[in-house]
Order: sequence, then structure tokens, then C-alpha cells
Amino acid sequence: MNERIVPPGEGRAADPNVGSNLRKLRKAKGLSLQRLADESGVSVGMISQVERGLANPSMRLLTSLRRALNISMQELFGEDPVAEPTTTDPNFVRRKANRPVIDLGTLHKELLTPTDQRHLQLMILRLEPGGESGGKALSYPAEKGGLVLSGRVILSVDGEVAELAGGDSFVFDSVSPHFLRNTSDAPAEVLWIIGAVQFDRHL
Repeated sequence: MNERIVPPGEGRAADPNVGSNLRKLRKAKGLSLQRLADESGVSVGMISQVERGLANPSMRLLTSLRRALNISMQELFGEDPVAEPTTTDPNFVRRKANRPVIDLGTLHKELLTPTDQRHLQLMILRLEPGGESGGKALSYPAEKGGLVLSGRVILSVDGEVAELAGGDSFVFDSVSPHFLRNTSDAPAEVLWIIGAVQFDRHL
């Protein structure tokens, strides 16, 4: 697996909450760094740097760790899956005020999916100028789609490139190498959807 540590000159600060969540969940599963590395295909050094907040992991890398730990997207975002609901809303609703967020520097991911949803994930991606998401194919079959809410982004799928603006939408097979990048000088927001094709039960 290719791994990327953000160079200091890029000005992207790692979110310490991501690392602390991963460390807590790994220890709760009784896994050593080496065992998690073996299960996920991510090196011990990279896992250690992520846990200490020294590296900005891609979402593909976080997904590999999440699957190896057998945890949900909600747990990855630091949400307690057994926490008592704070409202009387049905379980298919997530209020704006209760959206967990992962801050990866120039990329922010805000989870929209309610807690009990495991086969469809909805997020809002906020890409600062120079921010990007993706870069490699996922290791499991799924479809991705989305809608550009504001700004302009570049979407590359399997070598084909499209420039997208507010109101433009897209769907593609995530087994193809892909990335989303903001090459403009203004922030961009994208509704990001991941739909299972053959997900295993723990997603």
C-alpha cells in the first residue's frame, strides 16, 4: 500500500483527534501496532505517526485501518455507537448540530449519515485551495457519487479528468484510481456519497 506523509511545507496540520481515536480503538481491540499493520497493510511507522498526530492520513488509509479494526465510519469519526440519543428523533435522522467532523488540514469531512446506516455513507467534503481527496482505488467494490455544492474541483477517474462546478454531479466505480482536487483559489464543497456494492457486514 502506498502511504503519504504530508510534507511540512504544505501547511496541513494533522487532526490529533483522529490519531487518539485510532489509538483508543486499537487498544480496545487488544491489537499491537504490528498486528494492526499486518491486518491493514499499513506500516507500523505510519500507524504510529497517525496515532501521535504527526501525519495526515488519506481517507483510503483510514478506511484500511477502520476495516482492519472492524469499526464503523461513525466510530472512526469519534462517535460512540452505543451512546444514548440526545433527542427523540428516529434513527434515520441526523441533525446538523450532531455531525461528526474529521479535519485533515486542507480537507474536512463532515459525516451526514445517521448512526445506524452502514451500507451508504454521505459526507460533505470541504476542500481548501490545494486540498484533495482520494488518489488510489479502494480495496473493496463500491460506487462513489456526488454533487458539487460550491466552488470548482477537478475529478480524475482512471486517467480521465473533468472540471466540475457548482451543480455538477458525478458517479463512478471506486475500484478505479481516482482523486478530487481543488485547484482554484477559493474553497469548494462537495456532497460525497459512497454506496456499497458488496460490503462486508461491519461497514
